[in-house]
This record gives sequence, structure tokens and C-alpha cells, in this order.
Amino acid sequence: MNEYGTLHESNGRYALRFERSFPYQREEVFRVITTPSDFSQWYPFATGEMDLRPGGKIAMDDGEGSTYEAVITELKKPHTFEFREMDDLLQVSLLEEDVGCQMIFTHIFDGKEMAMYVAAGWHRCLDALGQIVNGQPVEWQDNAVELREYYKEAFDSH
Repeated sequence: MNEYGTLHESNGRYALRFERSFPYQREEVFRVITTPSDFSQWYPFATGEMDLRPGGKIAMDDGEGSTYEAVITELKKPHTFEFREMDDLLQVSLLEEDVGCQMIFTHIFDGKEMAMYVAAGWHRCLDALGQIVNGQPVEWQDNAVELREYYKEAFDSH
């Protein structure tokens, strides 16, 4: 399976889509994705404060003095976790497979010029999520430059 994200345009906005497969049931992966202590290890700026319900808030801190809140727009165990972070929409869907589940992670945003940076960042974050799901300590790879180059080339053809 391709671990790289793809970029799609829709109604003047852009959607980055990543697919990852896990050899675990949806319930197990959903629990990792929505547990505040795990979420804050792979999701950038998350503080670990989360009110896990539709309309609930997720506290964010950019580490440079700005704090803000994302709002959960949809939460359906064990398959849908969606929230709005400023003007962006983030969706995590878990689909059952014969063995385990497939995660579809989508980030909808404005501004194609940022797509290669956003894609490289999410690629790294989802690698970290995979480590957590698999019970491994998070080890961030030093691959941001290579990923930005890959996505720049991939998205310039769009």
C-alpha cells in the first residue's frame, strides 16, 4: 500500500488524503487515535486536553505563545473522528478489512502553496501514530526534507 498522501481539489479547497492499514480491530485503533495522551504524541500542537464528544473542544498550543481550540464536529465510535481546526477540517475514518482496519486521514484546507509542507508534516505524524498503534515508542525520523521534495514534485503535476 502506498504510504504517501495524495492531493485532491474540491470546490476551491484542497484535500490531502492518506491511507494506512493496521493489523488491529477498529476499536483498538480508534481508542489510540482519541485517547488524549496518545493523541498529543502524534498530533501537532495538541496539549492532551480533549472533551471527547461532538461539540467538544481539543486544546492546542503552537509552542510559540498561541493557544486555540479545535472543535469536534463528528464522533462515531469506532469509525469516525472529525474536527475543525481554525478553517481546516480533519477527518479520520476507520474501515474494517479482512485483517485489521484501514485508516483514511483527510485534511481539507485552503492554499495549495502550503500542500507540500502540510503533506510532509502529516506523513511524519502518521508514521508516529503507526508507532503508537503498534505499541512502539515514538521515534521521529529525520526525513522532513526528503518528504517535502517528494510532495513538491508529486503536487506540481496537479
